[in-house]
Amino acid sequence: MSTLALAVRDSNTMLRRNLLHARRYPSMTLNLLLTPIMMLLLFVYIFGDVMSAGITGGGGDRSDYIAYLVPGILMMTIGGTTIGTAVSVSMDMTEGIIARFRTMAIHRGSVIVGHVVGSVLQCVLSVLFVGAVAVAIGFRSTDATVLEWLAAFGLLALFATALTWVAVGMGLVSPNPEAASNNATPLILLPFLSSAFIPVDTMPGWFRPIAEYQPFTPAIETLRGLLLGTEIGHNGWLALAWCLGLAVLGYFWSTSKFNRDPK
Repeated sequence: MSTLALAVRDSNTMLRRNLLHARRYPSMTLNLLLTPIMMLLLFVYIFGDVMSAGITGGGGDRSDYIAYLVPGILMMTIGGTTIGTAVSVSMDMTEGIIARFRTMAIHRGSVIVGHVVGSVLQCVLSVLFVGAVAVAIGFRSTDATVLEWLAAFGLLALFATALTWVAVGMGLVSPNPEAASNNATPLILLPFLSSAFIPVDTMPGWFRPIAEYQPFTPAIETLRGLLLGTEIGHNGWLALAWCLGLAVLGYFWSTSKFNRDPK
């Protein structure tokens, strides 16, 4: 059997292991999933009318704000789900299972690949669940074509892959699962500093560059453009650059740390 075939076989085994682990211990996934759902319901039903008036100049209603809000919540869902990846990787590193894997005749990189693929699948399922809740409370995307829907799905998957690699690195450098959770907290806090809830041009002037050029804002604005037909502008290229840059950085960070870690 070739090296590639062995890597695929072992990665598939590790993927099944991680998915079974997530199924047997669903509490973390549910806890992380509750945050974007609660934020969605809170901002729609408590602040929706006020936020809609602020964004549209008083001429809109709650449905306008739902359309504006949902793309940001979907990206927040990805950030929250990847926190679980950092914790899961840290648990593997501190509980001795990695030391056991190192003594076995398995492809070395399959352990990380299993975590990454499993996390991306969980991100996609989480986004679909949150998206279903959004549709249930009134979100609609009637103008998007099939091609735009496919592009939106591809953007979500690419963004999930990029953040997952970063989360794996955070899990590898953390001394314990609690520290991994704390280290990965910016992945769910950054959406609050983006255009997820309010437009960037309504923010203080000194803060706008921070909000505009961080990873989440270009991705959110690109997703809005694909689903709602708003102007994407330079955000599409920025989103793609952030995704590729974070994915490459996370990959080399994670693999180098894993390969030299004696644990």
